[in-house]
Amino acid sequence: MNKIKNVAIIAHVDHGKTTLVDEILKYTGTFRENENIDALSMDSNDIEKERGITILAKTTAVMYKDYKINIVDTPGHADFGGEVERIMKMVDGVLLVVDAYEGPMPQTRFVLKKALESGCKPIVVINKVDKPTSRVKEVVDEVLELFLELGATDEQIDFKVVYASAANGTSSLSPDPSTQEHSFEGLLDLIISEIDDPTGNEDAPFQFQPALLDYNDYVGRIAIGRIFNGKVKTGQMVNCLRLDGTEKQFRIQKLFGFKGLKRLEIESASVGDIVAIAGLEDICVGETITETNNHERLPILHIDEPTLQMTFGVNTSPFSGQDGKILTSRKIGERLFKETQRDVSLKVEQLDSENFKVLGRGELHLSILIENMRRESFEIEVSKPQVIIKEIDGIKCEPYEDLQIEIADEYMGGVIEELSTRGAIMDNMTHLGNLLRITYTIPSRGLIGFSTNFMTLTKGYGIMNHTFKEYLPCTEINIGERKLGVLVSSEQGKATAYSLGALEDRGIMFVEPNTDVYEGMIVGECNRDNDLAVNVVKGKELTNTRSAYADKTVVLKRPRPITLEYALDYINQDELVEVTPHNIRLRKRILNTEARKKFDAKK
Repeated sequence: MNKIKNVAIIAHVDHGKTTLVDEILKYTGTFRENENIDALSMDSNDIEKERGITILAKTTAVMYKDYKINIVDTPGHADFGGEVERIMKMVDGVLLVVDAYEGPMPQTRFVLKKALESGCKPIVVINKVDKPTSRVKEVVDEVLELFLELGATDEQIDFKVVYASAANGTSSLSPDPSTQEHSFEGLLDLIISEIDDPTGNEDAPFQFQPALLDYNDYVGRIAIGRIFNGKVKTGQMVNCLRLDGTEKQFRIQKLFGFKGLKRLEIESASVGDIVAIAGLEDICVGETITETNNHERLPILHIDEPTLQMTFGVNTSPFSGQDGKILTSRKIGERLFKETQRDVSLKVEQLDSENFKVLGRGELHLSILIENMRRESFEIEVSKPQVIIKEIDGIKCEPYEDLQIEIADEYMGGVIEELSTRGAIMDNMTHLGNLLRITYTIPSRGLIGFSTNFMTLTKGYGIMNHTFKEYLPCTEINIGERKLGVLVSSEQGKATAYSLGALEDRGIMFVEPNTDVYEGMIVGECNRDNDLAVNVVKGKELTNTRSAYADKTVVLKRPRPITLEYALDYINQDELVEVTPHNIRLRKRILNTEARKKFDAKK
């Protein structure tokens, strides 16, 4: 136990946590010489690699100077922040990674607050010091201010600082960029000297608490957590003290330890180590696993409540089954409930025979699930995300978020005006070089669809970050709906250049010539605030008459590309997103043009 150190790496999204872990793995010689190190990464799943973000927390371990250092790489995005809170119970210290230019960001505040509340000892890593825009001294001062603001203890405020460039594989204990070396010895020595040893008693009854879940088709749920007391071995009978107060005995089928990027089967483990246990198919985060004759519970871990909900349903469009292989509600339901085995922040409820209500932590949280399903050949229809309203002390409350934006002065007017219509309240405005950094408190529904407008208003140069703050009384402002109407196809067939060219002055198109469309499918954005039924499959009438301009080529503007996140942001409550393995289509709930007009007239 005296030779184990448990540490988590926390930071705002894109500040370099995962890159730093990769470099520590390489420096400590965790890989064999013949391994292709460049192909190995803590971001193991395809979406993580494509987007460059950490979605799932991962545990690794390195050996350094006879110490086993367990390192937990945590997600940096606010939608996956629920995992960070639970991980703090597994570790005794944290490496707080902060960008040398951006400094502390909204998610930095959130994860650091959780770490300080748990009593973790921090080491600050100022990353990307090699950048010409880095402002190391100012960022260290900002981090110190944040510690003071969050009520850190004297011991926590006396943090050690390491200056690094994880991308280059260099670090130093000096802020001078010229002293950077291809070595992480200083950082690893600080982990050994500064981070406390795990507490607990090896001779006491075994106590283990899952903080993370994984799933395996062969052994079912796998609980990952820390051994707080005692020791355990494969095949041992243990007692699970459930969250509902009941108890259940089971045998430990598999026991896993961690080394580098591998999860290895082990025979036994003892107090202080981070391990994975398989054997109970419905084990949950926060339950206590202990010896059969012991009934002493560990404090229950807090699991963040979902703030956003949307409906997943069977694809009912005329093109259903043309693209995907898995279409039935039974298979969709099985897949959604299977996801809850791994992701405790996700909740699923069956609404009817064809629809499911899925509750999550944010748009990204839910869109990652949709993206994974479409890659598995599912076809589904999803509704617009809606915030979850709670009644607190008899008052209806909705989730609010801290929003931080960085924009150039020239875009300030348009952005501030847009945010004011969405119920945002400005908290602070500061100059950061040539940029303005503005912080707001905003209703979560005010952020739905805002990112697209924000990129348009700032011509792609704005930076925005947000994280959940708290539930506050509902605002009366009607926000979250699109202002402009849409162009809706009135016929089924293939879109023609002739029809699209004639409609260009009516708005912006989403489809190009030869695209298959059906009645009720949204083919463009109208330049007015009402919806317009249009015929995009009409071809040019052919006659015997010829003229010099008869065969003039139609030149069309490039259609607006539709991504999954854009589609979820864009649609209104009377619309759906049709998601298939190769297509993302926008459609009206009521496809028939006449039926839709009658329904709108009744409203």
